Amino acid sequence: MKSIIKLFKFSVLLLIISCGDNWQLYKAETSRIEVNSEINVDSTIFKFIEPYKKNIEKDLFTTFAYSAYTLDKKEGELNTAIGNMMADAVFELSNPVFKLKKNKNIDFVLLNYGGIRSIISKGNINEKTAYNLMPFENEVVVTKLTGKDIYTLIDYLRIVKSAHPISGLNLELDKNYELIRARINNKSIDINKYYYVATSDFLLNGGDKMDFFNKSSENTFLNYKIRDLLIDYFIKIDTLKPKIDNRFIRIK
Repeated sequence: MKSIIKLFKFSVLLLIISCGDNWQLYKAETSRIEVNSEINVDSTIFKFIEPYKKNIEKDLFTTFAYSAYTLDKKEGELNTAIGNMMADAVFELSNPVFKLKKNKNIDFVLLNYGGIRSIISKGNINEKTAYNLMPFENEVVVTKLTGKDIYTLIDYLRIVKSAHPISGLNLELDKNYELIRARINNKSIDINKYYYVATSDFLLNGGDKMDFFNKSSENTFLNYKIRDLLIDYFIKIDTLKPKIDNRFIRIK
C-alpha cells in the first residue's frame, strides 16, 4: 500500500513539473470605472448612513473653546505657541494620572515638532480640531531617565535646532547653539538624579531619532491618547491664547 501511495505522489510531481513550463495566460479583460460627480447616489444607502453621519458631525463640530488667534508651528524658532500649548496640555492632564499610578510627579514633557499636523485657526475649537492636530493614535508614556541622560536629550535638542514642544524644561543657548543654562522646574539638573519625562510612544520607540529614550529604566503607559488629552484640554479651557516664551531660546 505504501509503495502505491509513493508511486502516486511521484506521478503527480512529474505531472506538475512537465506542465509547469507550459502554463499560458489565455485572456485577461479589465475595465476602468471612474468615480466622479456624475455617478448617481444610491438613495437606500444614503438614507441608511445619514443619521450616523449627522451624529458624527454633531460630535466633531460641537464647540469646546475659542482660539483668540491662528496658531501655526512655523511661527517661532525654538519654541512655538502651538507647540507650547500641546506640551503644557500634556503636562497638566497627564501628571494627575501618573501620580495616581506611581505617586510621583512628571518633571517635564517632550513631544516632537513633526507630530503637530495642522494649524489651529482663529475661531471655534472642536473635536475635529484635535483630530486635525493629532490624527495619530499616539499615547502618553512617562519615561525614567537619569540627569546624565537628560543632558543627552538636551544635546539632541540643541543640535537639531527644531522647535520640539517642551514643558517644564528651560534651555538657554548662545548664538552658536551651545548650552548656556538648563533647568527643570527652575532647578539645576542633578546628573545623579532620576527624572520622569512624559512623551509619546512614537518617540519612545525611536521616532525622530530620539534614541536617548532607549536608556529609560522604567516606562509607564498612561493609556491616554494625546488626541483624547487635547480634546479634554479644549473642553476644560474657555479661550486658547498660548504664546512663544523663553522656555527654549537662543541668545543672539
